[in-house]
Amino acid sequence: MVLCTQRKPCMFEICPLCICSSEVSLSLLDAANDRDPVVQEQVRKSILTLGKQQPDKILGMCQDYLVKHLKLATGHRVIILQTLELIVQFKIDEISYKRIKSIISLASDEMTRSKEVVADWQQAASSILVAVGKRYINDIMEEILSKFQPGVLPHLFVVQTLASLSESNVYGMVPFLNAILGTMLPMLSMTKQDTMKCIFASALSRFSESILEYLANLDKAPDPTVRKDTFSSEIYASYDILFSNWLQSRDPKLRLTVAEALGSMSHLMAHDKLEEQLPKLIPTVVSLYKKNSEHYIISKSLCQILEASVNMGSRVLETQIDNLLLTLHQEVCAPVDYSNPPTVKNHNEVLRCFSILANTFPDRLIVFVLQKLENNNERNRMGSLAVLRHLINSSTSLMETKKLVILTSLRQPLSDQSNKVKKMVVQVISAMAHHGYLELEGGELLVKFIVHHCALPDTLNCGRHPLDPEDVTNEALRSICENTLHLFTTTVGRLTDVLWPSLLCYLTPAQYSSATTPLCKSLILLGNKKKASQEPNYIISFSEQASLPSPYVLMIRLLVNAAFPFRGRGRGAPSLRLLCVLSPSIHPNTQKVWETEIPPLLSSLEESTVESLNTKSWEDSLLELLSKTLVAVSDDRWSCQLSAEATHYLPTYNSSLEEKSFLYKCIGVTLQLCSSRDAVRKQLQEVLVSARHADAMERTGVAIGVGLCAARHFGDTLAKLEDFSKSDALKKASGIFGLLKDKNEVDIEKVKSTLILCYGYVALHSPPDQLLSKMDSNILKGINKHFNTKVLGIKVETKDLTMKLSLIQSVGLVARAVAACVQRQAYVFSKKHELLAVIMDFIKAEPADTIRTPIRHLALETCAVLVNLDPVLTENENFDMLSSCLASVYRLPPADSPDGGKEDELLSLQEREALYTDMFGALHDLLRNVLARDLTPDGLQSVFKHIEVYLSSKLDHERERAVNTTADLLEFYLASLTVKNMVTFHNLGALLGRLAPRCTDPSPLVRRAAMDCIYTLLYIQLRYDGFALDYKDESVESLITLREKLNNPDHTVLYRTCSELTKIISKRLPQQQLNTLIFMLFEGLVDPQANCSRASSVVLNTLLKNRGAGLQDLVPEILEVLYIRLQAISEEQVKVAVAQSILILATQHLQTVINTLIAYPLPFDNWICEMWIALGSDSTLASQIMDMMMEKLSVVAPYVDKKESMLRPGVSKVATSVPLAMTCALREMMLNGQTADAVVSLLPRLFGALLVRLGSSVGVQLPKDINSNSLGPERKTSSKAPAFFDVCGVAVEALRILLARAQLDEVVKPLDAQGAWEKMQDQQRHVDGVTMLARAMAKHAGPRLPAIVENLCPCLNNIYECQRVTVTAFFSELLNHHVVTELMMMDVLMNSMMERISDTSATVRMLSIRGLGNMAVGSPEKVNKYAKELLAAMSSGMEEKDDPGKRITLEAMTGLSKVLLYLDKKNVQLLVVYIFMKIKPFLESENDEIRSTSIMLLGNLSKFGSGEAIFKDQIHNVLVSLLLHLNDPSPQVVKASKYAMRMFAPVVGSEQIMAMFQNHLHEDKGLHYGEFINDLTKYIIQDFPGMLNFYHITVIQFFKSNWAEVRAGAAMFIGFLLGNLPEEYFSYMNMGSITNGMFFSFAVVCFIF
Repeated sequence: MVLCTQRKPCMFEICPLCICSSEVSLSLLDAANDRDPVVQEQVRKSILTLGKQQPDKILGMCQDYLVKHLKLATGHRVIILQTLELIVQFKIDEISYKRIKSIISLASDEMTRSKEVVADWQQAASSILVAVGKRYINDIMEEILSKFQPGVLPHLFVVQTLASLSESNVYGMVPFLNAILGTMLPMLSMTKQDTMKCIFASALSRFSESILEYLANLDKAPDPTVRKDTFSSEIYASYDILFSNWLQSRDPKLRLTVAEALGSMSHLMAHDKLEEQLPKLIPTVVSLYKKNSEHYIISKSLCQILEASVNMGSRVLETQIDNLLLTLHQEVCAPVDYSNPPTVKNHNEVLRCFSILANTFPDRLIVFVLQKLENNNERNRMGSLAVLRHLINSSTSLMETKKLVILTSLRQPLSDQSNKVKKMVVQVISAMAHHGYLELEGGELLVKFIVHHCALPDTLNCGRHPLDPEDVTNEALRSICENTLHLFTTTVGRLTDVLWPSLLCYLTPAQYSSATTPLCKSLILLGNKKKASQEPNYIISFSEQASLPSPYVLMIRLLVNAAFPFRGRGRGAPSLRLLCVLSPSIHPNTQKVWETEIPPLLSSLEESTVESLNTKSWEDSLLELLSKTLVAVSDDRWSCQLSAEATHYLPTYNSSLEEKSFLYKCIGVTLQLCSSRDAVRKQLQEVLVSARHADAMERTGVAIGVGLCAARHFGDTLAKLEDFSKSDALKKASGIFGLLKDKNEVDIEKVKSTLILCYGYVALHSPPDQLLSKMDSNILKGINKHFNTKVLGIKVETKDLTMKLSLIQSVGLVARAVAACVQRQAYVFSKKHELLAVIMDFIKAEPADTIRTPIRHLALETCAVLVNLDPVLTENENFDMLSSCLASVYRLPPADSPDGGKEDELLSLQEREALYTDMFGALHDLLRNVLARDLTPDGLQSVFKHIEVYLSSKLDHERERAVNTTADLLEFYLASLTVKNMVTFHNLGALLGRLAPRCTDPSPLVRRAAMDCIYTLLYIQLRYDGFALDYKDESVESLITLREKLNNPDHTVLYRTCSELTKIISKRLPQQQLNTLIFMLFEGLVDPQANCSRASSVVLNTLLKNRGAGLQDLVPEILEVLYIRLQAISEEQVKVAVAQSILILATQHLQTVINTLIAYPLPFDNWICEMWIALGSDSTLASQIMDMMMEKLSVVAPYVDKKESMLRPGVSKVATSVPLAMTCALREMMLNGQTADAVVSLLPRLFGALLVRLGSSVGVQLPKDINSNSLGPERKTSSKAPAFFDVCGVAVEALRILLARAQLDEVVKPLDAQGAWEKMQDQQRHVDGVTMLARAMAKHAGPRLPAIVENLCPCLNNIYECQRVTVTAFFSELLNHHVVTELMMMDVLMNSMMERISDTSATVRMLSIRGLGNMAVGSPEKVNKYAKELLAAMSSGMEEKDDPGKRITLEAMTGLSKVLLYLDKKNVQLLVVYIFMKIKPFLESENDEIRSTSIMLLGNLSKFGSGEAIFKDQIHNVLVSLLLHLNDPSPQVVKASKYAMRMFAPVVGSEQIMAMFQNHLHEDKGLHYGEFINDLTKYIIQDFPGMLNFYHITVIQFFKSNWAEVRAGAAMFIGFLLGNLPEEYFSYMNMGSITNGMFFSFAVVCFIF
């Protein structure tokens, strides 16, 4: 389908610009039943859009679609039908008549097709008919009436459609109704189902309403001749069926529908019929209230019936009135749920019923209502008041004569305690006000009621939601009353004279104080109205109206109200405005000054809030206004009267001490301007006597008032204080009862406290030129006197809290006063130290775990003032003061912590928070004042050193307090700083080092405050650099943005922010400050807060990256500090960061870092190991370090030879420290997995270096002074190495770690399993271990070997034998594997081995020969290539002279055996006899291994002698030896002998002997030696008779063998030989030698057999 591409919110939405097509419409119709309701709605809108453009076409398509799809889902049909209805509603005028007719037919068919009720479907079709009927009523009626035939019950929706049509088209339908009613009447009797009855009843109701509307608007009707009686008969007939039958149904819905119909029908019934029915109808309808929960329909019906009855003047009502009133009253008293519209409608209908009845029975109704009003029941009274209000408003003329009665009856509800009743009373009073009730006698009570409830307090437990929706809170009732009072003032003009000026009576009594705001607003409106109309009673004559308060009291009241402008719902501004309105009435001279002074005050107030208003400044402004007012009045008598009345008015504020305190101040200002000294003294006396001294706030108010008075009457005030102290008020009981406490003693202490405070405020407000002269003689003396003990010079011991507080405050006030005077004249406050000591004692005496009194903050305030005075505190005094003050404040628990004190001592959370706020403010003032006396970097540091210990506290609240204090101090420092000379801010680095880590503190408050501190610090630095105070640096300003990021608790964000912060610091930090900052950050690494220790590392690393290049000289010291810090760091992430620090330093100063770390004591402890491991984190750097170390290892002696002792000869190998340390370092570095790339790239060199190092370490001892190379004397103390530290073990570990790190696990596994590492460390088994290593490398690391071999080859020429041995052993085993040939290393290794044959070391020579022999195993195909070299080497090996253990000889024979297996005959043939001769001496060697090896070699050599007579002779030369060695004690030799004889059996020259050798001489089989020899001798005699003499001579030689078994074998051999020898051969034997030999062996034979 083609859609407009302008916008595509939905695939079915059609833009008005689209061209309508059949495809589009059909697609939409198909999609109308989409599962998604949103899509359904969009489809409907799209079809409607098309329908508005071409209604006929779209209607036709919809109609065709429905006709074609008769089985369409009901929901689908409903959507299409609803859309049809909408198109018809919007475009009925544009639809063709033909289409209208077809639509009517379709809708009628759809509506009635199903006999069952399918509400949605049939209602949609009905709605189409109703929509069409608004214009084509005749066509609709033609269709509908065809289905509304007499005698047949119609379809339910046919009737409903008729009813709907009667509502939608009254003028079109009413002409049809007579006929319809006529047809319907018979149907009523036929109807049996309640549903159908409901429809008929509803239709009758709507028909009746339509008829009544038609009759009411006959002037607009098409047929004005229609009359009510036209329908009366049909209506009555219908009424009869409904009332008599249907109304009795059990179905509540049917009953209500019938009742509704009866109400409407009653107006159309003939009067006589209605009059006849009323006695039954009214009670029946009334009775429905009890049968149904839904009352609105019943009340509506009853109202219509009553209205019809009254309209026709029915007399039946009089008999029904009592019952009706009772029922209606019950209904009107029912609760009204305003969230449920039916209950509201019901209430209104019931009130309408009362209005209707009032027109006929006014007296009876009023009496009934007023009687019900006397009932105390809340619901009854509320219902009665609702009726009364309704009647007052709706039946004005009827109520005129009953006003006084109503006024009188209303007094009782006025005293009702229910807020719901009060609300109704207020509504009644409001109605009465509009109808002239309040001007009558008794109306003032109603006004008083309204005002009284304007002063209602807030509802207790207001957070709890009321269960009753009708509940009225105090706040709601108060608001209603305030609105009502405002309504009286603005809209009820007749009340102006009633309310002005009588409302003033309510301004001054305390009980109406909460109503001040609405009262003032109303009085302002009334006064301005009077003033504008120039009415004479605008100016009030207070003398003529005794009921009004005096102008003095009014003025005082309004001023006090204004002092607390946001109380009482914002009473300040209205009070000031009312003062302006009342100014002519209070005093004519006030008008001008108030018109000038009050508007600015109001403007200031409008711009302020409760939080932003500066209370003190505001009070000072009002006191200034009062002062200017008194000056303007300029009447001493008036001022004195004002002060007198203000004093008398004081008790009014006993429940509001803040307001009373302000009134004391007003009295003080007033007394300032009184010239009468007597009046002043009199008022001071009255104030002091009448004051409630037990209240702290009142004490303060009194003291301030007295102090303000002293500004003009200094001497008189001091005199009055002295006189009062001597008066009876302060005298204690005396005489015999003096030992007992006076019952008023507590009060006396409070009075003294007041007086002490008075002296302080008197000093504060006194004339500066008179104060200092009176300081010691009057003020301090008076304070001392009333404190009851000496203060100056003597420790205060009083336990009275009030006295302490007063003393602290008074001393502070005196200090402030002195400070003000000092600005004008020089003065040394000699008592400063003593007073400060007393104050500090108070601070120290405060409990450390709680705060319950304001002593701390007052004491701190006092200290803050005292420190400004001369003489200056000493350094120790200053230190003690700050330490004590900070400890006393910071160590307190948070304000919201539970207080474990006594219940009567506990403070509320709000009170504690206020104390904390004041305390911290005072502490900051003290610190600022201390700093101000020395505004230098040193002065800042002297204060900060007391704070910084708390910055790293484990307690959040302590850190928060410390960092907030720091922020405050730095801001003060910056604001106060004046740079005159070139001074450096030398402690910038130290301060930043403390504060920067706090930017990631767990507490968000600490984080933000720390950032603020850094921001300020950087600007302080800029000021020292010469920038102006208003200069803004872009990089520093960016900290503001960073500060917002600190609100995010995500650690990643915090650390990233910290890194960004450090970059900014790095730019702004002078080079000379860098060192300090770095070393301060080192301390932060062990911060108790993990976040901050991590942040320290982040800052440190960022700084090192940016600025570390210039720290060359500090590297050893930095590493030393990091080493120390590592030992205390428990946080794993911080350890990682420290590792990063070391890495950064190494990238910048590699050689220095290596030299420093290498010099640490051996063995390296865990922390040094971690530092080395850290250096492995960077692969590139690790490569450089390893390269440097390998170079060093190659040139430094691995050990030195030392003589063991003077007594014992011999030399020991002692390791040198540097190579050992480097081996340890390499081992640790390679433990870091990130060295893998470096290790792989350097593997050949590393392997070679460590293998050589391993060889150099075997048998090497640790030096006794192992750590003699350590840096610093403190490291040399641990020179004795631990037992587990082994020189060779370190090298072995390093080599093993190297292989693992190079991912050669397959190499490591067999070495671990075979114990190769332990063998490598053992001097005796070292070669075996290296051999295993080479074997594993050859098998599993072949590709790595060429480079390794290349690196190891030069080591064969090293001067150290141990190194040559190790490398040669490694190469020797490599030749045992074919990988050598595969990787083309054969030539290199062969040349190396050949070179080592002449090595000075026998071990090396032995290993080189072993290697050459191994070649035959590893690369047999190469044997003939190197035959000449191999044979020469082996021959020389067998001839080796310098071979005490015959190891070389053994290896030579072993190797030759291996080689012979693969040599070609041509290469050996000429040398066979030579080799044979070389071997023969070893056959009788005492070394089993040599014997077995030589015999094996003989066997291997035999294959080269076949066919050679000379070789055959050589065989027979050794045959006897081999036969005897078959009985050798060594199994290894026996096996070798069997092998050899089996090999050369073919060469012996006897088939029988060959067969015997090959059948019986197997290594794995046993041999019966005697039988074997017996049989063998027979064959020898048979095959070699010529050699018998040779054999017996040879055998006789073995009679002297070292082995008994061989001697026994020789005897046995000769015995069997002689026993089997024929007689003819005896002549060939030398029997004498045989006999001698036999005797020698006889004992051995006997022993064995």
